[in-house]
Amino acid sequence: MKIRIRGYQPQDVEAMIAIWNEVVEEGIAFPQEDCLTKASGTDFFAVQSHCGVAEEEMSGKLLGLYILHPNNVGRCGHICNASYAVSSQSRGLHIGEKLVMDSIQQAKTLQFRILQFNAVVAGNIHARHLYERLGFTQLGTIPGGFRLKDGSYEDICPYYIEL
Repeated sequence: MKIRIRGYQPQDVEAMIAIWNEVVEEGIAFPQEDCLTKASGTDFFAVQSHCGVAEEEMSGKLLGLYILHPNNVGRCGHICNASYAVSSQSRGLHIGEKLVMDSIQQAKTLQFRILQFNAVVAGNIHARHLYERLGFTQLGTIPGGFRLKDGSYEDICPYYIEL
């Protein structure tokens, strides 16, 4: 399967919303609790600094996506943040790695100096291993920083990489 990462187009929004909402509904990785609608999703993706999608080249099917935006404003505006979502049917195909690598390149293009993840759930070991393999540094642990869908709390681990 050949997968390419490209910038999103308006016709991608419906598939992007479906993938994003799948991760939100799982309740184990994203802080959002409310799913995107067509209107809110269109607006949400439009205000990002960049959105990338993973597309299966032959079929054109979207398999995953990322959003990239400033992590803060003003004197901290050179630090960006990203979130990644891969459809449950497409996990295990190294799509996340392709998305992270593309987001790093896009962040450099947009002249960000640091990519920071504020809330990587400690139990998300696949993401954590990927980030560490790619050179991200864990900043520490925030005990009980993430409320899972079942109401229990899990630690979060902020990460960063200099670009």
